[in-house]
Amino acid sequence: MTTPTPPGWYPDPSGTAAQRWWDGQKWTEHTQGAKPVDWELSVDGAHNPARIAQQVQQGAGVAPTQQGGGSLFTEPVLVVNQKTKLIEVNNEYSVFDQQGRQLGTVVQVGQSTLKKVVRFLGSYDQFFTHKLEVRDNAGTVQLLLTRPAKVMKSRVIVQRGDGQQIGEIVQQNMIGKIRFALMYNGQQIGEIRAENWRAWNFSIVDHTGQEIARITKTWEGLLRTAFTTADNYVVQIHRPLQDPLLSMVVASALTVDTALKQDERGLG
Repeated sequence: MTTPTPPGWYPDPSGTAAQRWWDGQKWTEHTQGAKPVDWELSVDGAHNPARIAQQVQQGAGVAPTQQGGGSLFTEPVLVVNQKTKLIEVNNEYSVFDQQGRQLGTVVQVGQSTLKKVVRFLGSYDQFFTHKLEVRDNAGTVQLLLTRPAKVMKSRVIVQRGDGQQIGEIVQQNMIGKIRFALMYNGQQIGEIRAENWRAWNFSIVDHTGQEIARITKTWEGLLRTAFTTADNYVVQIHRPLQDPLLSMVVASALTVDTALKQDERGLG
C-alpha cells in the first residue's frame, strides 16, 4: 500500500504556478511563486479517446480486453503518450486506459536551468541524472524513477512514493538487441527484451522466461514523428501480477523511453 503524501508545498502539477499546496488528500487553490519559465513549445491538443482506442487496436494490434480497476496498477492495457513538443527539454507523459480515460502522469523533475540549456544545445544530458515522478490523477506520487548519470549502460532505481526502494532496472548489453534486467533484493525477477536492434518494441518476461507484458511503440504519422519529439507506447499486461513484479513492470513501461532515448542519441 502506498503511503499518502504528507501536506506541503509541491511543484504545481498544472504548471500555472511554481508550487501548489497539497492538503494531504487533494490539491488546493493556494499557490506560491511565479510560473516556471516555459522552455518548451508544445503542440499538444485535447486528448481524443477515439484516437487512443485506435492507437491501441490498430497501432499496437491489441484487441479490446476487459477493463481493470481504473488505476495505474490495475489496468491490463496502459497507453503512454509523451507530450508533443517541437522543442523538448523536460520529459512529460500522460497515461491512459484502453478507452482513453486518463490514469495519471509521468513528469520529469529536478531539471536545473543549466541542464535544460545543455539539453537544448545537444545530447550531453545523457550524462546527467534523470528523475521521473509517476503520479495518479489526484497528483499523489506513486513511483519515483531515478536514472543516475551514466557513461555506458543505463540503470534506473525504482522507489515507491514514500521513497522506499522497490528494485532496479539494469541495462545488460550495448550491442545488438538491448536487454534490461529487473532486479529485486539482488535477484533477477524479470527482463525487458528489445525485439530488434533499434529497440522499438519490447517483451517483458518473468524469471522463467515467460512473457508477462509487451511494450509496442505506435506510429503517430509522418509529420508528428518528423517534426516533434513525442514517443507513444501501448503496454499490454497479460495476467494479474503481484508486487514487486507488478511495480517493476509498470515502472519499465514508463521508463524505457527515458533510458533508451539517451542510448539511441549516444552510443546506440
